[in-house]
Amino acid sequence: MMNFDVEFAWSILPDLLRGLVVTVQVVVLGFALAVVLGLVLAVAQRAPLGLVRNTCKAYLAFFRSTPLMVQLYVLFFALPQAGITLPAVSTGVIGLGLYYSAYIAEAYRGAIDGLPLGQWEAARALDMSLATTWQRIILPQALKPMLPILGNYLIGMFKETPLLAVITIPELFQAAKQVAGMTYRYNEPYTLMALIFLVISVPTSLLFKYLERRTHV
Repeated sequence: MMNFDVEFAWSILPDLLRGLVVTVQVVVLGFALAVVLGLVLAVAQRAPLGLVRNTCKAYLAFFRSTPLMVQLYVLFFALPQAGITLPAVSTGVIGLGLYYSAYIAEAYRGAIDGLPLGQWEAARALDMSLATTWQRIILPQALKPMLPILGNYLIGMFKETPLLAVITIPELFQAAKQVAGMTYRYNEPYTLMALIFLVISVPTSLLFKYLERRTHV
């Protein structure tokens, strides 16, 4: 039977919540970067210049084919060798943003490619500029089916944050690990960590489902 001390768990909760604040900060900023950069990549894949398209393909291939942990190591440990040093939190935000932007870009591309060809033809018939076509016709329709996908990626990003411990970010997992290392008690910190992740993930999933229903009203 698991030995779980409620009083001890309550006493370490502030330490874990401090780690949670860092986790939320990194995830929210990283997700914002991934959503914006993913959209830019998806649109750039339709650029008339072959160099732009090929650069996007190379970017997507690299970030989708290499582990996030390796990318974080490169950003945090290899870049300083080239004279580029970033704070740990900034590295985490950039690392998560770059990694997930590659996946979100592909989701955007699928949503855009799924639109009827007649939408593009109608825009040309109305003599709309390319920028207006994207802004008023293509993106509003493509973004609606993206909501559940974005919700899944946001939750996935929360679950990836323990990897940030390798670059010394004091996020939730690192906080639980430090408590366990100092007290030699593992049940309470890791159980609380799992419950905190659950408390975040479930409302986030429900929020995106609500937004999805609103967009179909």
